[in-house]
Amino acid sequence: MRTVIADLYSLLKLRIGMAIALSALAGMAVTRGPAVPGWKPALLALAVLLASGSAGAFNQYVERDLDARMPRTRQRPFVRGAFRPGPAWLGAIGLLLLTGVGLAYLGLGAVAATHVFLGAFVYGVVYTVWLKRRTVLNIVIGGLSGSFAVLAGAAVVDPSPATLPLLLAAVLFLWTPPHFWSLALAMREEYAAASVPMLPVVVGDAPAARIILWHTLALVAVSLLPAAFGLGWIYLAAALVGGALFAWRSLRLAQEPTTARAWAAFHASLIQLGCVLAGAMLDVWLGGW
Repeated sequence: MRTVIADLYSLLKLRIGMAIALSALAGMAVTRGPAVPGWKPALLALAVLLASGSAGAFNQYVERDLDARMPRTRQRPFVRGAFRPGPAWLGAIGLLLLTGVGLAYLGLGAVAATHVFLGAFVYGVVYTVWLKRRTVLNIVIGGLSGSFAVLAGAAVVDPSPATLPLLLAAVLFLWTPPHFWSLALAMREEYAAASVPMLPVVVGDAPAARIILWHTLALVAVSLLPAAFGLGWIYLAAALVGGALFAWRSLRLAQEPTTARAWAAFHASLIQLGCVLAGAMLDVWLGGW
């Protein structure tokens, strides 16, 4: 039973799903409007987790041939035979998505449900099926998945787009490429062996590291803008700390594009995102909105 639970956790990519759910909650927190009952944030998080879980499972179903070629992913359930691919799995994945989107529609409204669906669709179909094996822009466009989560949270409070959640959605969109490119640079040989056109595979380590740096600087600049549109010093301090760390690690990577520096930039990107999301919510809760 413990192994099955671990396999399901891996299959649904729940670690990523929790980050996406946190993004949705942050989008809801920074949106001004009438107070929402306490069950709505819980329902939002559940709906996003179910939808993102379906996208993660579909990703592993479709990419099981790629996963078998990469040491990092060879222990995923479909690759090692713990789960057998077939129509039943596709049906279960579809039901999971339908449940998440349906819960969002019934409890949170049509606009929020649409964003929940689009987030899963972008990752599961646009990124995984259409782009990943074809273009170096795969993860750039795939970054919209996290942006839709923010917009889903905002729509729970106000279906009309507002400046702060749009800025936070832009932060998620800009965050994804340097985050994933850092991982791809650290594991360039694996992606190259699997013929996946990630940026470091296509342009080389040094040019990719410079592009990561410039994207990171753009990300950090945009991440500071919410402080000019309603968020306060708590958010600004968190965004500055996280942004400075990611920018510094990206600069060091550009100076010396090694595997160790790439991993350092990758981990810094996680800290930066955590600072932005936590800072936004704490600023709202403690700042007297």
